[in-house]
Amino acid sequence: MTDDNPSTVKVWDPVVRIFHWSLVGAFAVAWLTGDELDRIHEIAGYVILGLIAIRLVWGLIGPRYARFTQFVPGVQGFTDYVADIRKGREPRHLGHNPAGGAMVVALIVMLLVTGGSGWMMTLDMFWGAEWVEEVHEVMANAMLVLVGLHVLGVVVASIRHHENLVRAMMTGRKRAPERGDIA
Repeated sequence: MTDDNPSTVKVWDPVVRIFHWSLVGAFAVAWLTGDELDRIHEIAGYVILGLIAIRLVWGLIGPRYARFTQFVPGVQGFTDYVADIRKGREPRHLGHNPAGGAMVVALIVMLLVTGGSGWMMTLDMFWGAEWVEEVHEVMANAMLVLVGLHVLGVVVASIRHHENLVRAMMTGRKRAPERGDIA
């Protein structure tokens, strides 16, 4: 779909899209090299922390759909949206829906804890501290659960709202809103 296609609208800017797919790749590399290739694992971890730093700044100064104020739900917004999902009547959102926004926050926090604990293991102060290693490993494995839930949410939302969210995160474009379609 081209930029002038009236049936789609720009939603995800290049920074958000590059961040997302770079994070996917860096996390996969970090997770797969965790027990065998320490140097590659560490580099991937630092790349992840750098990407998160960029995303945090972009979440404050980026365009509309990149900003945290656009998609981070309050507790009530999140619980209302989940209740609507259970009833099969959740509204479509052009940007992240409240569940997706909550997942973004959860993933960022978990990645910061995972990356921070990994960095701590390189410091003399925490060298060999078993609790730091445990935190790092538990958080890395818990990330797999969150990633699985994220992918499941993308599949469910794609089906229920008749749009390919994976393609949208690649192209930056989503189906244009229809009357009564967007929350």
